[in-house]
Amino acid sequence: MVKLHTNHGIITLELDAEKAPKTVENFLQYVRDGFFDGTIFHRVIDGFMIQGGGFEPGMTQKPTRDTIENEAANGLKNEAYTVAMARTPNPNSASSQFFINIANNSFLNFTAPT
Repeated sequence: MVKLHTNHGIITLELDAEKAPKTVENFLQYVRDGFFDGTIFHRVIDGFMIQGGGFEPGMTQKPTRDTIENEAANGLKNEAYTVAMARTPNPNSASSQFFINIANNSFLNFTAPT
């Protein structure tokens, strides 16, 4: 479990190391490094999701480590209150940014490797 301390309270994240081992290790390394300290939720879309993990106040982007392999073919779903890694259209582009689904976003579920 990872506890995110925000100005609106604590968000507790449960990570599934069995289904997404590389993703979880990547996220936990950012936690251990203190990378997320002082970052903001820079993208908040009502009825969809909140995204953070990459920007400081003032929208200063933080440098990240290398991207990781996409592990989305693991059966996990983008249901309300689940967490997932943000990425570009390149499926293997996730690094530090993550999002919390605030609705059931099944259109984001894995359907193909690309």
